[in-house]
Amino acid sequence: MIYHDDEQGSEAWLESRRGVLTGSMFRVARDKLKDGRPSKAALLYAMDTARERCGGRASEVYQNAAMRFGTEQEPLARQAYEARTGNIVEEAGFITTDDAKFGVSVDGLVDDDGLVEIKTIVSSDTLFAVLVDGDISAYLDQINGALWLLGRKWCDLCLWAPDLPAGKLTVIRITRDENAIEALESDLIAFERLVSQYEAKLRAKLAPKPPPEFAASGKPAADMDAPWALPTSPLKAVAPASLPANPFEVAA
Repeated sequence: MIYHDDEQGSEAWLESRRGVLTGSMFRVARDKLKDGRPSKAALLYAMDTARERCGGRASEVYQNAAMRFGTEQEPLARQAYEARTGNIVEEAGFITTDDAKFGVSVDGLVDDDGLVEIKTIVSSDTLFAVLVDGDISAYLDQINGALWLLGRKWCDLCLWAPDLPAGKLTVIRITRDENAIEALESDLIAFERLVSQYEAKLRAKLAPKPPPEFAASGKPAADMDAPWALPTSPLKAVAPASLPANPFEVAA
């Protein structure tokens, strides 16, 4: 695994994410229609990633006001978690596999086995869904993906509602589920193959093509696959003494 400590939103940070399937998008990558085919959102994500791998600029990470508020609140939530549990959280940044095909941003590492994922709860419908109804399904692909890639045993999901005088922090321990991780891994590897197929098609279209006169010249195909070589100049070498008086004339 490769650890990237660049400042979030910086050019270096965006470059480290270019062409990488990221944890926050694992759920989109697994999104399917009823017949099992990738959804429109999944196909668009595959095409975006393939474009980035062919040299396209990494997509800017969209942040609305709620997301910016969550980023601002993250250090406070981390401090509250450390005070509550006694765990020391190590910030990790963006982490990718060696081949840069998969990556995750985790909000913290705990010792050798644990992770911390912080979610600031802004909207009331999310508050009731996750706290009252206990529905944390929206976060599981991202968390299981981090457990898979980093080989960790558990993740503490920290639900942070800073406007509530009581119960600002709720901690839910999610332990490693091998069956869920195996299913996630299978889906993500299949999705990565789809991205690679899109990448190959796009590279084929972007590859430089020889002009018709070069293709008809009988040059070996190997020469045509590379940026084409110019044909030998048809002009004959002329000795200095035979140069014409007019410098703009070319000897026959």
